[in-house]
Parts: sequence; structure tokens; C-alpha cells
Amino acid sequence: MMTSFALLCLSITIIESMAGILGNGIILAASSMSCMGSKTWPPFDMIMIALSSSKVILQSWNTLDFLMSIFYEPIFYKENVYIASKTIFTFLSYSTLWFGAWLSVFYCIKVASFTQSFFIWLKLRIARLVPWMLLTSWLCSFTAAIPFAWNVYSVHKNITAPSSMTNSSARRITRKDSLGLLILLCNAGIGMPLILSVVSSVLLIWSLWMHTRRMQNHASGFRDPSLEAHIKAIKSVCSFLVLYIIYFIFVLIIVFEVFSPLSNGEFISVVLMAICPAAHTFVLIWSNPKFQELPARIWHHTNCHVRAASM
Repeated sequence: MMTSFALLCLSITIIESMAGILGNGIILAASSMSCMGSKTWPPFDMIMIALSSSKVILQSWNTLDFLMSIFYEPIFYKENVYIASKTIFTFLSYSTLWFGAWLSVFYCIKVASFTQSFFIWLKLRIARLVPWMLLTSWLCSFTAAIPFAWNVYSVHKNITAPSSMTNSSARRITRKDSLGLLILLCNAGIGMPLILSVVSSVLLIWSLWMHTRRMQNHASGFRDPSLEAHIKAIKSVCSFLVLYIIYFIFVLIIVFEVFSPLSNGEFISVVLMAICPAAHTFVLIWSNPKFQELPARIWHHTNCHVRAASM
């Protein structure tokens, strides 16, 4: 029977997911409109399309997954259903982590003012590298997700089918250990997007901060719009970094099953994990005027139709 705490967590998760899907839909629509009619897609829009679409699918899947685990528990924890759920969740979560990391890298390369030759080389070639970066992210996420099906199956067999024969038990334990090692090796690379995100965000914050200090030293007593834009950018990047790290931690908690199924710890982890993509989306909308224009135009268009209908 579902507890009141589980019902509260479910309600919060659904609200967060709906808000995130709405925000990502705005970003997806705005980025897609920028690509229409152009022969070459802008690299920023390519990253945003990949990131926002993966978030929409992930948040929809998380809501469905949470509902099934609570209301259809006997069916959900059957072997094949749970394996599919875990594998899909891992693939979508890892893809979102990779795309978020590439967004931080892209911001760093395009905005930061470093003069090193490698940095300049990246700045000149980033448009051609972005499609390969996104493709590599999908392949890495797919590779990291597949072994989880074997691991879940092995754990399920060990729990539900204990053997009285010592040799058979030893073989299953050895198989489980081998699969655990395989999963560890396949997912060792998932630390790479975290490293990319942290390093690029720190470099960008440092570059923006140094530039802001120089602008403050030469600023007059009047408000400088450029200075305010730099300060806003620093706040945005800091927010991205904090949300990314929190999301990364709770994805690992869910993926590696730190808490037992349907426990309060798992419910809290799901809620906090759902908050981060939605918050990241609205920070993106707040920090980018292009993403703010589309809702404003829709609102203006709707008001015009309402006024025309009432006249």
C-alpha cells in the first residue's frame, strides 16, 4: 500500500517533470526554428536539441517508471520489465550527462578568452567537432547501459534461485563478480563528462571573473550593461555546475541501487534527481534571450486572438 510520503514524492516528481518537459519543449522549439532553412546547423543549437530532447524523454520516462514502481509493483519488479527499465534509465541519464558536459565545454570554448594554441584550435573547429561529440556521447551511453541488464539478471537469479550445491553457488557468485567488474569498467568512463563539465565550467568562471575585474577597474560610476551581463553569466555557469554535480550524484545513487526499492531514501533520491534537470532548463531559459522570445511571442499571439474574439 502506498504511504503518504510516497504519494507526496510522486506528486512533486510529476510536477517537476511536467515543468521540465514544458521548459525543454520551449528550448527544443526555439533551437529547431533556428535550424530551419539553414544548410548547416549552428553547433549551439545542435547541442541544445540533443540536450532538450533527451531531457524530455528522460523526464517522461522517470514519471512513468515511478508510477509503475508504486502502482504496479508486482509487474514492475518482474525480471524482464525491471531489466528494461534499468537499462533505458541508465542510457537516458548518461546521455543527458554527456550532453550537459558538452554544453559546458562549448560555452567555455566560445566565451572564455584564452590565447593558448590548443584553445584557439578548438575555437576554430568546434562547429565540425560537435556532431562527432554528440555521436560519441550516444555510443558511450549505450555501451555503459547494456551491462546493467546482465547485472540485474544475475542478482535476480542469486536472490530467487538459491542452490544447495556448493559448486553451482560458487559459479553464480563468480559470474556475478565478473559482471560487476565488467559494469565497473564500462562505467568508469562516466566520470569523463563530470570531469569535462567541472574543468570547462571552472575555466569559464575564472575567465569571466578576470574579465569582470578588469572591467570594474576601468568602469565609471554609471551602470555598465556589459559588466552586468558578465556577472549574470558567472551566476548562470555556477548554477549549471552545482546542478550538474547534484544530478550526477543522484543518478549514480539510483543506478547502483544505494537504497532498497520503494524506501524513503529512494523516493528522496528520485525527487532530487528530478529537480536538477528542470532547474537547469529554467536557468538556460533565464540566461538566453532567444529562449525567452518564443514564450513571449506565443503569449502575445494568444492575447491578440483573445482580444479579437472578444470584440
